[in-house]
Amino acid sequence: MSEYSVIGKRVHRVDGPEKVTGSAKYTFDLVLPGMLYGKVLRSPHPHAKILKIDTRKAKRLVGVKAVVTGKDTLGHKQGIWRRFPELCDEEILCREKVRYIGDPVAAVAAIDEDTAEEALDLIDVEYEPLPAVFDPLEAIKEDAPQVHDGIELNININRHIEWGDVDEAFKKCDHIREDQFKCSSQAHVCMETHDAVVSYDYGGKMTVWTSTQSSYYIQRLMADMTGLREGDIRVIKPPTGGGFGSKFELDSAQFCAAILSMKLCKPVKIVLSREEEFTATKRRTPMYYFLKLGAKKDGTLLAKEARVITEGGAYTAMGATALYLTGFFSSFPYKYPNYRYDGYRVYTNTAVTSAMRGFGAPQSTFVGESQLDMMAEDLGIDPIEIRRKNGMTPNYEVPGQAFIQSCGLHQCLDKIEEHVKERGKLPPNHGIGVSAYGFMSGGIFNWFDTPYAFSAAVVRINIDGKVDLFTGACDIGQGSDTTLSMICAEELGVKLEDIRIHAADTGICPPDLGAWGSRETLMNGNAVKRAAAECKRQLLEFAAAKMAPNIAYDFDIKDRWVHLVDRPERGVSYFDIVKEAIRGKDGNAIMGRGHYTPHRKGMISPAYSFGVQAAEVAVDTETGRYKLVNVTTAHESGTVINPVGIEGQLEGAIMMAGGYGFCEDQPMDEGKILNPSIADYKLIRSLDMPETDILEIDTYEPEGPFGAKEAGEGLTNPTAGAIGNAVYKAVGVRINDLPITPEKVLKALKEKEKKKK
Repeated sequence: MSEYSVIGKRVHRVDGPEKVTGSAKYTFDLVLPGMLYGKVLRSPHPHAKILKIDTRKAKRLVGVKAVVTGKDTLGHKQGIWRRFPELCDEEILCREKVRYIGDPVAAVAAIDEDTAEEALDLIDVEYEPLPAVFDPLEAIKEDAPQVHDGIELNININRHIEWGDVDEAFKKCDHIREDQFKCSSQAHVCMETHDAVVSYDYGGKMTVWTSTQSSYYIQRLMADMTGLREGDIRVIKPPTGGGFGSKFELDSAQFCAAILSMKLCKPVKIVLSREEEFTATKRRTPMYYFLKLGAKKDGTLLAKEARVITEGGAYTAMGATALYLTGFFSSFPYKYPNYRYDGYRVYTNTAVTSAMRGFGAPQSTFVGESQLDMMAEDLGIDPIEIRRKNGMTPNYEVPGQAFIQSCGLHQCLDKIEEHVKERGKLPPNHGIGVSAYGFMSGGIFNWFDTPYAFSAAVVRINIDGKVDLFTGACDIGQGSDTTLSMICAEELGVKLEDIRIHAADTGICPPDLGAWGSRETLMNGNAVKRAAAECKRQLLEFAAAKMAPNIAYDFDIKDRWVHLVDRPERGVSYFDIVKEAIRGKDGNAIMGRGHYTPHRKGMISPAYSFGVQAAEVAVDTETGRYKLVNVTTAHESGTVINPVGIEGQLEGAIMMAGGYGFCEDQPMDEGKILNPSIADYKLIRSLDMPETDILEIDTYEPEGPFGAKEAGEGLTNPTAGAIGNAVYKAVGVRINDLPITPEKVLKALKEKEKKKK
């Protein structure tokens, strides 16, 4: 009876029925008695002093109940990097200065949205425009305007990673390449925009319903900004229509709704418009990459140096983490004996850049995998072979940074090599590019300065055998509710339908740091497994006392059957044992608690997943247009909890990462985003999706629950690099500037033809 009963089975999501029937109630759908509607007034200037805000006309408008400005706040500056107060630099409601087009300056609560919108036009804000800077390469010049007073050269933060003797290693290289790349911005484009309903009562208690990736973060940050005790704020996450990194920081919808509700003691709802979503929420970090790579004639990599300058936008947000991680993952997934990284995050008068799916790794993977293909061509080595020669292996340590326990990179390379051969001889102007990657299963660093465990869970077994699972984990579409329910059911030995999950409600669930960095399966999964194991221990102690009181037998539970391990036919029903055990505990439910915090000193993550992707493109040389024909990914994520979930993650990742490589960008004019709508922002649509295949590689991660590790975010990293390499294979032009648009391809083709003449 060693085979898993739940783990590895193809199951539908536990929240599937209510979502496909439309009965799921998102924050957008909530209506409370007496609820008011809020709107936020935003700066039209990229950089300006606020001289005066006159709200008198707005307050006199019939139907307006309150208008607030920065003067109605405590004046605190907030940020996710709570351990380093100097990096908490955002007021949300600005008092003295605005720093990008979209910075909030006032908010209104009214009886309906139209009235609130009308009131915004009646607020008179007097600005004194200031010189602004929009490009990080310009912002670091001596005479550039200062986005934040006293910040030298507008450098928000810098990061350095180094091991080995890089300079000496380059002297020993047979071949050295130096290349420059530019990585674009990208909008999250969640189906559900940022929103919140906040109800503050006369007893001084606040309840927040909001679309978020971390209920606990919002609770803690809201306490910092309002002066309320953490325990007086309850944050509830209804079903959430996507996050991708954009929704675990305190945002203007949440904070402005809270300030208005505190002023009125009435519930206030704020839903950002799609234009606000594009212009006034955080986005992927644009990066300028300068790479130097050295190798021996046989393709052995000896040294790599990376210098990065990133466009930070107006505030720090999670940009400091993205800056570090892009340098860290620039060393993945290969064994570099000598490595040096210097990264600089630069303030600009543009919309804030922060976390987005991949967290700096899509940028580093695109530039690294592009340059590695160039190196392979220079040396006359097959692209897969140079990756095989240098790829990470199990039990490899990245000096001072990471310890790789499980790693199936070489098996992934083998599978992709087979796939490329199976595609056979391609038609003219078709090409297949490969790209390899590695990614983390949650971060060990505690920049939020939480005193709690990184993940925690409580499991309660009721008299009828139904199991209540309480977790702070946030399902934002990735399926963590299903994954954690499966882990709980497997550990307890019951069916999936026996589990009832209660998630992301700070009023009833233990704290969890939320859904970011691919942490929920491994970190919260471990906490759930431990909580379920504690309940199971109590049940088995009772079963042993009942069935074999004087003999030491090993007992287990599987498929609702409590039995002797050596003689599984001898046992009793799980439901009967539960009833008797609860009676034996004077009617108290069986409860177990579990916690998980990784403690490997100096390391970034407890585990890493790996994979290799092959993208096939067909290029029209007359127009530069190209089509994604096929994207095949070989990846390993340890033990697969739910195959259906992994397939969904893969398809979603290809759509998002393909868009990043193919068409998505946010062009600006003097800090103003020029395409703030779904109509103008170019996304991969259903008809653009290529044929996709997944080649699952079997590995086991010792640190993960049942051997599992991340299976969603890492899949976003390789696609842009694979597309770039495929375009080069197809028509012989290399694009080092994302996105790889038809215009850029056509221009490169014309330049190539000129050189021939």
